Amino acid sequence: MRNVPYEIEKIINVANELASNGSTGGSTSEVIAAAFVLDRMEFLPNGYTVIEAWERLDNWQALVKKIKAEYQDLLVPW
Repeated sequence: MRNVPYEIEKIINVANELASNGSTGGSTSEVIAAAFVLDRMEFLPNGYTVIEAWERLDNWQALVKKIKAEYQDLLVPW
């Protein structure tokens, strides 16, 4: 992987695990961020609405936006 900030790399790795396996060992916030990166709300943890999940990300919202703008090529294609 190219020189990617750690937080972004972690979210990408969790997103790729979710897309490939449907599960991951990521934290709740990592899973939520990954779900938004993938545009796959079915990966949100149980009990979270889309708005609640987005608000939980707080400062990580910017990371999700950055991944979608600059790092899509590092996501698995399925």
